[in-house]
Amino acid sequence: MIKMIVTLFALGIIGGMFIPFQTSVNAKLSAYTKSTIYTSTISFAVGSIFLILLNAVFQPHLLSIQFLSKQSYDFYWYAGGMIGVTFLIGNLLLLPRVGAALTVVVTLSGQMVMGVIIDVFGWFDAPVQAFTLFKVFGIILLISGIFLMNYTKNKKKEETNLVLFLWLIFGFIIGWGPPIQTAINSHLSQHIQSTLFAAFVSYFVGFISLLIIKLFTDRNFKLETNVSNHGKLKAVYFTGGALGVSFIVANIYLMPHLGAALTTIVGMLGQMIMALIIDQFGILGIRKNKITQQKVISLIIIIIGVIILRVL
Repeated sequence: MIKMIVTLFALGIIGGMFIPFQTSVNAKLSAYTKSTIYTSTISFAVGSIFLILLNAVFQPHLLSIQFLSKQSYDFYWYAGGMIGVTFLIGNLLLLPRVGAALTVVVTLSGQMVMGVIIDVFGWFDAPVQAFTLFKVFGIILLISGIFLMNYTKNKKKEETNLVLFLWLIFGFIIGWGPPIQTAINSHLSQHIQSTLFAAFVSYFVGFISLLIIKLFTDRNFKLETNVSNHGKLKAVYFTGGALGVSFIVANIYLMPHLGAALTTIVGMLGQMIMALIIDQFGILGIRKNKITQQKVISLIIIIIGVIILRVL
């Protein structure tokens, strides 16, 4: 039992570790697309193609007309991908208005709360888990750790206003997206008995949604091949979608075993660990940002919170 839990945790953490790499690669690509939506569209397209290839190798029967013609294509087929896109756009709107630190804190808080709600009520056929005071304590530790991880002293005191408060509420609601998306994708995975194909459906729906948004907002699909301070466009800058596949597949697989809340939290932990490593060593050309005592304490608090949520 302990071995299985450790394996599941390791899978979730490793899956989460790919996200900072995906973010860094997509950030590089954005210098050539001059558009976050365009970059995201390319990323989802590459992820979809990568997943088609994986399904063609390991489960080719799922791509057959015979299998596809028998499906009902209900809510679970399209909702996951659309929710993922909504979360992406929500973050794009939130970041310039409240800053990076608050965006992380408020959206992750929303993710954790929604994850617990899904577990407690068994929404989307998720395994029901009892709600206890220990879980409340675990959530408080997690939110505290996330806040401390992103807290920086700001000498300029800005008065909190209603507009900022409304944006924070918006961010909290946007944070509900990933756990719901994971639960929906997991439900689809169990229905068709394929984690890889469920991931493809989510990615493909996301790609189509982003392509429609791109066509309505800006029909310019020009891609720069050489940008000052960045050099020539490299093939590696198109791998963001493929890197993100690992995270999506891991979440879909883990959901029935760990529940929505813990699946979200373990993936988040992997993201934070790899982000700290990237900052410490300046990987992928990122400016070095040494690990501080504050960040170490934050990570320890988060890990304790995860243990409490899983064990107690």
